[in-house]
Amino acid sequence: MPHWNRDNIARMLRRARASVHLIEGHVGGGFGIRGELYPEDVLVSLAALRFGRPVKWIEDRREHLIAANHSRQQRHKARAAVDDQGRLLAVEDEFFHDQGGYVRTHAATVPDLAAAMLPGPYRIPAYRAAGHVRLTNKTPCGTYRAPGRFESTFVRERLLDAIAARLSIDRIEVRRRNLIGKDEMPYGRPLATLGTEVVLDSGDYAGLLDKALVAAKWNDLQDELKCRRAGGESVGAGLALFVEKSGLGPYDGVRVSVDVAGVVEVVTGAASLGQGIETVVAQICADTLGVDYRRVRVVHGRTDRIPFGMGAFASRATVMTGEATRRAALDVRAKALEVAAELMQQDASALAVSDGNVVRKGADGPSIGLGEIAKALEPTSKLLGARSPGLSADGWFFSDHMVYPYGVHIAVANVDRDTGGVTIERYLLAYDVGRAVNPMLVEGQLAGGFAQGVGGALLEEFCYDERGEPLSVNFADYLMPTAREVPPLDVLIREDAPSPLNPLGLKGAGEGGVNAVGAAVAAAIDDALGMPGAITRLPVTPQRLREILKSAQR
Repeated sequence: MPHWNRDNIARMLRRARASVHLIEGHVGGGFGIRGELYPEDVLVSLAALRFGRPVKWIEDRREHLIAANHSRQQRHKARAAVDDQGRLLAVEDEFFHDQGGYVRTHAATVPDLAAAMLPGPYRIPAYRAAGHVRLTNKTPCGTYRAPGRFESTFVRERLLDAIAARLSIDRIEVRRRNLIGKDEMPYGRPLATLGTEVVLDSGDYAGLLDKALVAAKWNDLQDELKCRRAGGESVGAGLALFVEKSGLGPYDGVRVSVDVAGVVEVVTGAASLGQGIETVVAQICADTLGVDYRRVRVVHGRTDRIPFGMGAFASRATVMTGEATRRAALDVRAKALEVAAELMQQDASALAVSDGNVVRKGADGPSIGLGEIAKALEPTSKLLGARSPGLSADGWFFSDHMVYPYGVHIAVANVDRDTGGVTIERYLLAYDVGRAVNPMLVEGQLAGGFAQGVGGALLEEFCYDERGEPLSVNFADYLMPTAREVPPLDVLIREDAPSPLNPLGLKGAGEGGVNAVGAAVAAAIDDALGMPGAITRLPVTPQRLREILKSAQR
């Protein structure tokens, strides 16, 4: 969030906003650390001003793990009222959220999202959630990928599995009976989060569930697992459904310009977190304008190049920046056709832009490049007339509502009863993104999120001793998933429910890979053990799983 951080640094240093420039480097992933204004950001700037020389902040891994945002720690007590067919009548959730020592930039965003997004894809006539925010001796809480949803999806899907077990109804059938239908879209809930009302814009939840089950060969899988369990293995399958939020507004803007060499530049206030925003913006601009995307240069993360920007968070960049880019490119294209019509003595409606050149539609003949048109629009050009100089345009997109992608996760897990170790053997992730600008990037986002989800389900935990001293201060104690723990991933990307809230039908992809991993893995472990409701806490460490098995034997 370069512009937001620039504005706050300027305010704290009592300087004019124009006197502060924030330049974003290549930071790779953000995952909850990004978007935050930490004390050192202000102190380094202040020290540089006081000393009149460059100041650099350096921290080692231990310092970073102790001081940077933590997240995820919530304790929920949820209950549901259902009829004898397993249809939900009401859901009530009370939870306690560990906020850490004080409130940082993200305030109470995580518990807010947990409460608002817990209903997921299900029809719940009556719903109540009460979240209690507690300040503790720990470092403050931030928004770790799919904040509030990783937690609440785990709670909700565990609740659905409990209903299925209590009523002896198939767990898939219980979900089918409660899913919101595609003919009910858009589906509004009397809830709000992140300053916007929750209105599920589009979706075919049951349709995606069917496609995921077919892709996973669910019935064959059940027969295979039954045979393996008969042979003595503790192996099982679990699934979880979820709804994500994405495309948070309220605005985004870009500037698209073409130079005399025909190179297109897009300047945006979005940020790059490894999500491929440069490629996506270049593709949308190129497709709209009629040029090769390799001729499009995307500039981001520079507050000295564009006055306003919202950054990249809440899976918003493709939705908001993408549509702003499309609008700016449309205006540049219209201006190019207007000037070309004058230069070529043709009607503008008879012209088109193809491969960076303005040509006559459906006919051979003369053409003119966008670079030549840009030259004709220079301030000294006699052809400029009353037009504004330059072949450029600003594009703005405003949105009052988020868009809601959704997905299905299916996990196969093998449990070693002696050691308490869990191996995820297979995993399928089905996700409806509305429209995939670049399917390879969408798949990459989902795969990366899934790897994080494996960490949250089985490994990642920040521990403290009884005096409140942090223990997980290096990667020997804070366990991250490696290639050994991350299984082969099957990804099914669907575009069955484009969003009606933007012309391209876009929805976000950044958090769908992580959202339901904990819930699906927990369900698979339950199935492997033959113990419905066994897993109620994440991560499922070997020590905790051994305690569960010992308790079952008592």
